[in-house]
Amino acid sequence: MTARRTIAPDETPSAPEALLTVPQVMARLQLGRSAVYDLLRSGQLTSLTLGRARRIPAHALTDFIRTRLQQDAA
Repeated sequence: MTARRTIAPDETPSAPEALLTVPQVMARLQLGRSAVYDLLRSGQLTSLTLGRARRIPAHALTDFIRTRLQQDAA
C-alpha cells in the first residue's frame, strides 16, 4: 500500500523546471548552434549537463534575454 500525500488548498505543487535543448534555444533566439554554444561557453547563458545532453533551464534563457534588454536600454 502506498501513502498518498494530500495538498492543502493554499499549497501549490512544485512544478518541474522546464529544460530546453540547444536546438530549442537556437529557435527561440534565432541564432546558430555555434552562437548558442559561445553564449554557454562564456557563461552568459547557464546550462547543466545530464550525461552527454546539454540542457538550458527556461528561467536562464528568460534571465539572459532580460539582461540583454537592460544592457541595450542603458
